[in-house]
Amino acid sequence: MKFKATVIFSALALISTLSMAQQGVSASEITLGSIQDLSGPLAGFGKQARLGMMLAVDEINEQGGVNGRKLKLLVEDSGYDPKKAVLAAQKLVNQDKIFIMLGHIGTAQNMAAMPIQFEKNVINFFPITAAREMYDPFHKLKYSFAATYYDQIRRAVPQMVKDKGAKKVCTIYQDDDFGLEVMRGAEAGLKSINMEFTEKTSFKRMATDFSSQVAKMKSSGCDMVVLGTIIRETIGTIGESRKTGFNPTFLGSSAAYTDLIHKLGGKAMDGLYATMTVQNPYTDEASQPIRFWANKYKTKFNEDATVFSVYGYTIVNTFANAATKAGKNLNTDSFIKVMDTLTLPPDIFGSAPATFSPTKRLGSDASRLSQIQDGKWKAVGPYISDAVAAKK
Repeated sequence: MKFKATVIFSALALISTLSMAQQGVSASEITLGSIQDLSGPLAGFGKQARLGMMLAVDEINEQGGVNGRKLKLLVEDSGYDPKKAVLAAQKLVNQDKIFIMLGHIGTAQNMAAMPIQFEKNVINFFPITAAREMYDPFHKLKYSFAATYYDQIRRAVPQMVKDKGAKKVCTIYQDDDFGLEVMRGAEAGLKSINMEFTEKTSFKRMATDFSSQVAKMKSSGCDMVVLGTIIRETIGTIGESRKTGFNPTFLGSSAAYTDLIHKLGGKAMDGLYATMTVQNPYTDEASQPIRFWANKYKTKFNEDATVFSVYGYTIVNTFANAATKAGKNLNTDSFIKVMDTLTLPPDIFGSAPATFSPTKRLGSDASRLSQIQDGKWKAVGPYISDAVAAKK
C-alpha cells in the first residue's frame, strides 16, 4: 500500500510539473515561431525577414544561446493569405509548441492568427506590420516596434503638401486592413490642414493592373498621390503613371520602403518618397557598422541585405536580450515583466529609441522621410514623433 501511494504521488507530481512547464522552453532549447510570405506577393519581404532572423539565431547560438539554451527557429509560409496564416499559426502553436511568435508579416494575417496564439498564451512579438491593431486595443501578449502606417502618413502628408505646394491630393490603396490604415492616416493628415482627398481609388490584394486607377487620378488633376501599396503595386502604379505622362509627387508608407522598388522598377522609381523607421543596409553605405553587417549578410546568403533583413535580425536580437534578462526561469510572465521595463537605444541601423511599459506596447511612434535618388533610398528628414511635432 505504501509503495502504491508513493507511485501515485510521484505520478501526480510529474503530471503537475508537466502542466506547469512553459511551452516552447526546454532545458536546452527555446522554440521560436514566425509566419512569413514565402510564396505570395510579399515573398521578397518574407524571404529577407527569414534570412535576417536566421543570421541572428546563428550568431546567438554560436555565442552559447540564451542562458545556455539554443534558439530553434521554425518558419511557416502564409502566401500572404489570412486563411493560410490561421493554418500556419495552428501548426506552430498547437503542434510545434512554440514559445513566442516573432515578426509575423502582414496586417490581415496577424489579425487572423492572434486569437489562436492568445488562447495558448503565446506572445505576438514585433510583427512586421505597422498597423495600430498590433498594440491597440491593449492585450498583455501584444508588442509592436514601429510607428504605425496611420501615424507615419498622418504626419508626413501635411509636411509634403507644404513642401511641394500640393493642391490636389489623391490616394490609391490596397482594399484591406493595411491599405485602409494608410488611407485613413492620410485623411487625418489632410484634415489637420483643412484639406480632403480629391480622389480615392483602391484595388484588391494580388491585383496586377492599375491602369484604371491611374487614369482616374490623372483625370482628377492630382499633383500628389498617397500610396497604400507594397511592392508590385507601388511599381505598377508609378510605372503606369510615368508611361501616361502623369507625374505627381508619390508618397508611400514604410511598406514601400524597400530596395526591391528601385531594383525591380528601375529608373522610373526615382523621386518616390516613403516613410521609414530603420535604414536600408547598402553594402557601400557610408556608415561602417552598417556596411560591415551588410557585407557579412551577403557573404553568408549570397544576396544583398534589405530593410526587411534588418527587421528580422533586430527582432530576434531584441527577443534574446529580453529573454536573457528574464533569467533561467524563462516563461511568458517573466518575459513580459522584462519587456514592460525595457528601453532600446538607437541601433547601428539608425532606428529611433524605443520604450515599453505595462501600459505602452508600441516601442516608438517616430518615423522619417526618405526618397529614391539615383536608384537608392536617401533619408531626407529627421525622425518625427507626436512628441517632437507638439514642440514645433
